[in-house]
Amino acid sequence: MRRTLAALCLVAACAHLPCQSAPRGTIRVGLWTLWHDRQVSVTPVHGATLRLCAACPARPLPSIEIHAQGAALLWSEKGGNHTAQELLLGGNSRLTAHGESLQLAYPLWITAQGGALVMAATLPVERYVELAVAAESGAADSPESRKALAVTARSFALDRTHGHAGFDVCDSTHCQWVRWRTTPDAHAATLATAGESLWFHGRRTAAYFHQNCGGRTAAATEVWPEHKAQGRTDSGPLVSRTDNYCPRVSSGEWSATLSRAELTSALAAAGLAAPGWKSLSIARRGDSGRATMVQAGSTQMAAESFRLAVGRSLGWNRIRSNWFEVAAEGESFLFHGRGSGHGVGLCQTGAAEMASEGRGYREILAQYFPGAIAAEESTGAAWLNMSGQGFRLDTSEAADDAYMPILAGALAEAERRSGLASRAAFTVRAYRSTPAFRDATLAPGWVAAFTEGNMIAAQPLRVLAARKLLADVMRHEFLHALVEEQATASTPLWLREGLVEAWSGDARRLQKPALTPEQASQKLAHAGSEAESEMAHAAAGWYAAQLLERFGRAKVLEWLRSGVPVAAFGSDGNERSR
Repeated sequence: MRRTLAALCLVAACAHLPCQSAPRGTIRVGLWTLWHDRQVSVTPVHGATLRLCAACPARPLPSIEIHAQGAALLWSEKGGNHTAQELLLGGNSRLTAHGESLQLAYPLWITAQGGALVMAATLPVERYVELAVAAESGAADSPESRKALAVTARSFALDRTHGHAGFDVCDSTHCQWVRWRTTPDAHAATLATAGESLWFHGRRTAAYFHQNCGGRTAAATEVWPEHKAQGRTDSGPLVSRTDNYCPRVSSGEWSATLSRAELTSALAAAGLAAPGWKSLSIARRGDSGRATMVQAGSTQMAAESFRLAVGRSLGWNRIRSNWFEVAAEGESFLFHGRGSGHGVGLCQTGAAEMASEGRGYREILAQYFPGAIAAEESTGAAWLNMSGQGFRLDTSEAADDAYMPILAGALAEAERRSGLASRAAFTVRAYRSTPAFRDATLAPGWVAAFTEGNMIAAQPLRVLAARKLLADVMRHEFLHALVEEQATASTPLWLREGLVEAWSGDARRLQKPALTPEQASQKLAHAGSEAESEMAHAAAGWYAAQLLERFGRAKVLEWLRSGVPVAAFGSDGNERSR
């Protein structure tokens, strides 16, 4: 069962961990970049604020209309009209433009350029990766192929800039598509790979993905000659390579007929070729067989520029890739090709097929980025897998091998106390530093570790061990993993969290709490502070301990597995008779 980050595991020992104030890894994402909106309506939702500049004081955000006029912003609210060069929104607000409405909980910077609004939201990198995976993954994907996509999307986002002046990446397919909503599958894939990016020869490397390679990927320099101009003297891991997996699903063949008039209009609109040309041919091909240069009359242009120009004007389903032949037929041109997309890097069709055959995401990455490794995001240290009895440790520190016996003992003790046995191996993912843990998981500062499904994310094991917390914290998290493995969607949150508290043996539960079970569930899901969260966990633990004492472990585990709400307490938290 998936647990949200709003219901993180908190233990008493976590309060004693260092709460260093480290800046989170963030990325600026251009919002609605394809629309070039000239106006947007903004409505406050919760805690929304407005500032007129970065150094200006914040005030409550009213409902406003924002218009672009040249390089200035005109905005109106009840009581008057105003002009500004920039507006900064904080808190939670709703934006409405071009018939679309979006509730946004990230800081938003708004300026104007050429009479159009430029809007950039600042997100944690991991939240951006999650949104990209949710938008870009397809029905054929499974957990391992989504993990490979998450590492690729993260590496793309962190590798240099992507040609935008007002933000780092846009939310269109020019960078990576973002629909501003997530899915449980995308969240799981992002969290399972959090902190991993692709490195090549000691440096973080560029990474790209596409839909279908047609049986062979393309080198980056075939598609984007500017890679060489940027000092990238070779393609690194972005080389042309045979893909035996993609053709097992689809040959990727396609054909299209486009009139000379359609192509003339598309190329003129993109500034690639003036009207009047008569012939169209492939001027040059790359090692993969794809066209690298196209010639219209006497004018040559990059094949990728040709493809994008046609796509923007006539639709992306016409010229689907650069791997094509073209022949004239009267006043039209017949195209026949294979593959979909630019062909560089991860082939999503092939990755999904590899995953369906039992390949792990790192094997998938090795296929499409030969020579690159999935490494710790900030240092480039390789992630290591260490196997234990009933669990696996993912870490970038080889010295963590010394803690394997402690983890094994913690799992054995958790199984003894709960009477539960794991159905499948759990994964413990230990981060290299506290800031890395926070940036990767977005967990608040008082959390030592937390559990989602069968994965446990933890602060550095050496930090927990030095503070003599490792055994207690890991036993607590293994208890969570065991409970979540048995629980159903209808199992009350207070019971799931409370059983872990009760089996952890915390003395805080000796006094009857002020919170009812239902109130405890609400606080567990939406705790506003460490103190509030600890109070809710203590209340849940007290109620669970009472159930275990009165009804016995077997009966309580039956309730846990069945998902039937426990009726042993009234709505006021008072005990009912048996």
